[in-house]
This record gives sequence, structure tokens and C-alpha cells, in this order.
Amino acid sequence: MTHLEELENKSIYILREAYKNFDNLCMLWSIGKDSTVMLWLVRKAFFGHCPIPLVHIDTSYKIKEMIAYRDQLAEEWGLTLVVGQNKDALEKGMNPALGRMECCTALKTEGLRRTLADKKYNGVIVGVRSDEEGTRAKERYFSPRDKNNDWDFREQPPELWDQFKTRFEPGTHVRIHPLLDWTEINIWEYIKKENIPVIPLYFDQGSGSRYRSLGCAPCTGAIQSTAKTVDQIIEELRNTKVAERSGRAQDADRGMEKLRKDGYM
Repeated sequence: MTHLEELENKSIYILREAYKNFDNLCMLWSIGKDSTVMLWLVRKAFFGHCPIPLVHIDTSYKIKEMIAYRDQLAEEWGLTLVVGQNKDALEKGMNPALGRMECCTALKTEGLRRTLADKKYNGVIVGVRSDEEGTRAKERYFSPRDKNNDWDFREQPPELWDQFKTRFEPGTHVRIHPLLDWTEINIWEYIKKENIPVIPLYFDQGSGSRYRSLGCAPCTGAIQSTAKTVDQIIEELRNTKVAERSGRAQDADRGMEKLRKDGYM
């Protein structure tokens, strides 16, 4: 068995454990490469279909191609899509110009909190990887939040020998992370192996740049790159020292730990 097959098997096992143990489960779909790989794994775990509703938090500032890709794939694969939005904040004029942290908190964190509370989800599958950003390395595969979705990263259950705690006190909200052990290169290797359709923004379209990480249009920048194929992206990643989320403004502001502690994905 190859390393990629081991990662796939473990992720599928975690997904099935989550489906078995949580009575109201959803999956966050950011439309990026990681959550789309996770969606592919769900379809493999459940024999070609996705029995779990997908939640997308729409800030109204996403890159327009992301929304078009989301709607197209949802229709083609017969997905149950739940679009959450903090309409109150948008009606009051919240936007990135008022402060990136303020905007992310209102439109992402609070938008997610409201959506999860409205639908009463007690388990949320998230496509985070421990190598992507520092605070994500503090997660567990089954990571509890309190009833307000707040995360105390200093109080995490031990997970030894693939023995996962899936039973928690009533009112606990749990984030499930099937991709925690994957790296960025693993993701692209798997996309190549499985021929997974990903949004074209990840590839150079002739401008000498592409997106390496996707988010809201005002706060997400492209990187200089001429990679037009998955193979070229993999080769580029093997030789780069630039951080994956270097184009994401909220990371540059060093506010990700606070956002995630307060409930951001």
C-alpha cells in the first residue's frame, strides 16, 4: 500500500466513524482543493454519493468563479448544499475596508455560528490540514468545541493508535478533520491520481500567476507561477519555500488563531 492509499483509507475510516456517531452531521465546503478532495473521499466512502449536507458560508465577496464552480458541481453530483450568510452584517455594510479581522469575524465566524445553530448540527467535517497553518496543527481528528463553538486548543482529548473519542457531553459541538495528516503535495498527488475536477483558478491561464489558496476576492492574492497542469504544480511545490497561505490577508495579520478559537473553520 502506498502512502497516498494509507492516507485515503484513514480519511475514509474517519468519515465513516463520524457518520456513525453524529446524528446531525454536515461538511464545510470552501470550494477549494482540500474540501473538494474531502468531498471526493466522502463519495468514495459512501459508494458514489454524498449523504452529508455541504455548508458553504458565502461572504458575498468570494471570487465569482468559485460560486459558479460550486453551483455547477452541486448540480452535477446531486449535492445537498446549504448556503449560510450573515445577512444582518452585510445589510449594515460590513466589508473588508472596515478591517479584515472585523470582516472575517462578522461574515465568516458569525456566519458559520448562525448557520450551525440554525440547522442544529452537532458534528462538522472540515478539510483542514496540520501543515497548512500553525493553529491547525493543534487540532485533533475529533476536536470538541463548546456550545458557543469556542475552541480551547489547550484542552484536547488524546488520540492514540487511531482510537478516537466520539462521545462528548451534551451541547458539545465537534469538528472532524479527515485530512489532518495530508500535506499540500499529497492533495495534488491525489487530485492527479483520482482525476478530481478542481477550479481552474489554481492554474496559470497565461498571465504568469495563479491562486494557491482561495478565499474572498479583496483579501486573496495570486502568486507568480506558470504552472498550468497538476504535474507542474506538484513540481513547483517540491521546490518552493513560500508558505501556502502567503496570499491570504488574514494570515498576514496574524489573526488566524483568534478567528479559529472563536469558531472559524
